[in-house]
Amino acid sequence: MRYAKVMLIGWVSITLLLIAALIAIFSAADSTSTRALSAQRAANYVWQLPPGFPVPNVPVDNPMSEAKVKLGRYLFYDPHLSSDSSYSCASCHSPEVAFSDSRPVAIGVTGQKHPRNTQGLTNVAYYTTLTWANPALTSIEQQVLMPMFGETPVEMGMAGHEEAILGYFQRSNVYRQMFADAFPDEPDAINYQSVSMALASFSRTLISGNSPYDRYTFQGDQTALSPSALRGMKLFMSDALACSQCHAGFNFTLDTSYQGAPAVESPFFNIGLYNLDGKGAYPADNTGLAATTHRAEDMGRFRVPSLRNVALTAPYMHDGSLLTLKDVLGFYAAGGRTSPYQSELIKGFTLTDQDEQDLLNFLHSLTDDQFVNDPRFSNPFTITASEESP
Repeated sequence: MRYAKVMLIGWVSITLLLIAALIAIFSAADSTSTRALSAQRAANYVWQLPPGFPVPNVPVDNPMSEAKVKLGRYLFYDPHLSSDSSYSCASCHSPEVAFSDSRPVAIGVTGQKHPRNTQGLTNVAYYTTLTWANPALTSIEQQVLMPMFGETPVEMGMAGHEEAILGYFQRSNVYRQMFADAFPDEPDAINYQSVSMALASFSRTLISGNSPYDRYTFQGDQTALSPSALRGMKLFMSDALACSQCHAGFNFTLDTSYQGAPAVESPFFNIGLYNLDGKGAYPADNTGLAATTHRAEDMGRFRVPSLRNVALTAPYMHDGSLLTLKDVLGFYAAGGRTSPYQSELIKGFTLTDQDEQDLLNFLHSLTDDQFVNDPRFSNPFTITASEESP
């Protein structure tokens, strides 16, 4: 147990150093004049935001552009962005299930299992942190490097194959043009800085806001929610259940930021999912925030995921250990597993059968069918009649 914990802490530290080095290299490549030109082009970008939604934050060194979004979409679905050309970002982030993968934990290109459940990418543009328990990863540009180059666990397995993978994109006439269009100020645009920026730009467009809940709340459609879902919403917002204490705001998570919003400290909570030794222990490879802070009080603390499209993203929790939404409600009703590090918000409650069904109906009302079927977010390689394939 102690050995596994040391190995995990070591891996986290090495990973953070790797990311810091890569980001430093990327940042050094930007000139003042290039940033000014990019900012000028970004002013022409038009967000397609749902009613009631704010404009997401965007890094000043990676302003939005249609060309970057297009390139990012191709890269997101391209299996050549992996060690053996068999795995893409979409292998773990499928649009049909709100850009999650329906597995308890993710499985990488080598078949190795990730210790954690794949988070859906719904409204990722608004997140303040990008992983279950690493407060250092605060931008999508940083985060996309993890699955590409991480080795513990291996996800896309690109470490050691960097030149060969870039070579594929350099040989493609279509990709050469897309990279040039997306990064017109870069003389050699096909590099991993550009890859990360394009993927981040596409990811920021994955905004969901046309669920029945949205139509009721933001669009004035008083018929969008059933009487049962309305009762469930009232329960969800009640002090007795306290669901909305963590799953708050338009994005149903405290982990939310946008243009004009005050800065928020990224929240992490221990919900009492494990108490292996009677002293609050979690599995050695899944200790949450404690793996990076090394503080006992951070044992089992994880970020609060958004509940948007939650009915599509089973199984649940950071390790996929709860299979259904009904299981999740039962877990919270029981008050967790009584860990000494458990949040005081997890205190248990009583539900009648009708209460439970009402809550489930409300959670299902957060499903945005238009989002998961939006052609703007679909696999471009399956639309050969209208789009040129690399």
